[in-house]
Amino acid sequence: MDQFYDEVQEPVSPHGHYFNSSVICSYVFGFLEMAVPIDDSQTIPLLEDVFLPINPRFSSIMVRDQAGKMRWKRVQVNPEEHVKVPRFPECNSAELYEQYFDDYVTRILNERTPQNKPLWEIHLIKYPTSSAAGTIIFKFHHSLGDGYSLMGALLSCLQRTDDPSLPLTFPSNSQHAKKNMFKLHSVISSLFSSMLDFGSSIIKTRMIEDDKTPIRSGYEGTKPKYFTLSNISLSLDHIKAIKSNLGVVRLEHLQSKFF
Repeated sequence: MDQFYDEVQEPVSPHGHYFNSSVICSYVFGFLEMAVPIDDSQTIPLLEDVFLPINPRFSSIMVRDQAGKMRWKRVQVNPEEHVKVPRFPECNSAELYEQYFDDYVTRILNERTPQNKPLWEIHLIKYPTSSAAGTIIFKFHHSLGDGYSLMGALLSCLQRTDDPSLPLTFPSNSQHAKKNMFKLHSVISSLFSSMLDFGSSIIKTRMIEDDKTPIRSGYEGTKPKYFTLSNISLSLDHIKAIKSNLGVVRLEHLQSKFF
């Protein structure tokens, strides 16, 4: 990353530079659980023809120009080097495959991607777990974009089964949203919550310190700390109970407060 290059392109944003520094190295992960076994015969053509053209950063690495500024440089991409297909020990136990899967994910969560290649990887887990027949894991460096932009890039690679020529769509709750727009208490609640969150953020960054939680440990060192994968499934009844206990009106508030 510290090598000098003459031919460079767009500069790396301050956020992108910070996310790929000696202080922090941040990634965005996406998990796509498959209902049927994974067929990877079309993986490489899909990456070459659809995925790579979406964003030039998927074909770029970070380099330092003559002025010492970090920039993106386009390089030749070999998709095979970015697709990982792990092999687990053969067994007849779904629980063991689940453990192998968790151990593998924990390992890639803590690994840094090579700096001499574009900062993304795709892991094809062809072994069944309790929730899927196979799992595709997308690992993107945070300097490539945020979660929303990367999710949009991945969704643009998908096609509809009924008519591939049509764009991918999802169910909309626009009618419910329009109905809520006429509820005065909903608008006031939303405005009050936004002002409260904004004021709380200002106070915590200027005057007081956040409480220590399982998410915020208070660790102030620069040495990376290792972590493991953990997940939990919540039923709709639990979501409703959380929504009721938080006293929120709309699902957006539940997401922002709970997650």
